[in-house]
Amino acid sequence: MHTKTVKIAAGMAAAMLVFSNINIKSFATGTALNGINSVLPSGGVNLTLAKGPSLDSLQGSDDNHKIEPTLELSSIEDIQAATAASVEELEEEGFKNLVIAQVDRYVNVRSIPSEEGEIVGKLYDDSVGTFLSEQDGWYEIQSGSVTGYVKGEYCVTGEAAVELAKQVGTRIAVVDTTTLFVREEPTTESSILGMVPDEEELLVTEELDGWVKVNIEEGDGYVSTEYVNLKTEFVEAESREEEEARLKKEEEARRKAQEAARASQAAQTQDAPAGQESTGGQAVSYSGDGSMGSSVVEYALQFVGNPYVYGGTSLTNGADCSGFVMSVYANFGVSLPHSSTADRSQGYAVDGLENAIPGDLVCYSGHVGIYIGNGQIVHASTSKTGIVVGNASYRKVLAVRRIF
Repeated sequence: MHTKTVKIAAGMAAAMLVFSNINIKSFATGTALNGINSVLPSGGVNLTLAKGPSLDSLQGSDDNHKIEPTLELSSIEDIQAATAASVEELEEEGFKNLVIAQVDRYVNVRSIPSEEGEIVGKLYDDSVGTFLSEQDGWYEIQSGSVTGYVKGEYCVTGEAAVELAKQVGTRIAVVDTTTLFVREEPTTESSILGMVPDEEELLVTEELDGWVKVNIEEGDGYVSTEYVNLKTEFVEAESREEEEARLKKEEEARRKAQEAARASQAAQTQDAPAGQESTGGQAVSYSGDGSMGSSVVEYALQFVGNPYVYGGTSLTNGADCSGFVMSVYANFGVSLPHSSTADRSQGYAVDGLENAIPGDLVCYSGHVGIYIGNGQIVHASTSKTGIVVGNASYRKVLAVRRIF
């Protein structure tokens, strides 16, 4: 999966200092290409936005504007509040320098400001680039490894990009401690809502002084900013070469997963009665349609009702969400990481929950489950509920990934 991190270059010196700490990752939705049922990485967020207006020109914009606050600060609280306000102002100034695609699928990035220009990449819907110049209704942008021109009528920039950027950008808190306590209120005296492992990525829904509100399986809670690293993720362009390399890599990963599953099933068949497979003491009848994803679901559903255990990987004695997914797929010879965040980059992307099929991984903030069909997932939910079947859209879906 294409996850190269780059920095936004803001249109003024002060804003560049702030934006050097804001990451752009390449997560995009896409379409089937060359007969391959594959889409661009969607480890990011699925967002539905109202289309904004396009800008005909940026002429007259003040690219040299600088913010020079003159504040009298009398306390630590005043300093913190002023700093937060200044950062927000500078961030918004930087957002004016973004070019955000507003199209059904993607807009071509061309080598020259003309439809006669060579296509050097694609800027997908809601993805962003940095504005470089404007010529005859075309915006020159830099996005990821791609530099070229997009038609201005398909994009938003300048003042119109500020609020849109806040919607298409995804604020993420990356856990930076072995086990992070998520609390019910923004204080260390509050009860613990849940626990999250190191390097897990959580969706931020609100930022407070010293705390951020995040979404986990147990609900919305708070974590101290002392133990997380904050970043903002945007979608960026993909070059033709990167697209070709990604599709080739995904096809190879799919082939290997299918071969591993067939080998595992064949080995189990040799040691089991006809029509059944040996699964370490558990018996499972495989679906007659030959679908590996359906077989994964059939196997996973056997363990509904078993306990949830933080850090666990046992399908019978207890597993957490990613441990459950990992152990289910291990039965089919497929190795997956013990991390819901890492699961967002496994296999290849599916364009939205509406296109999911049985066996797909459905990824949330700090959580992952297995899609079973009819809008439902099976997952190791919480210590109170254990392994259950539930509505797949009960929380914001960050990605859907297909293994086979």
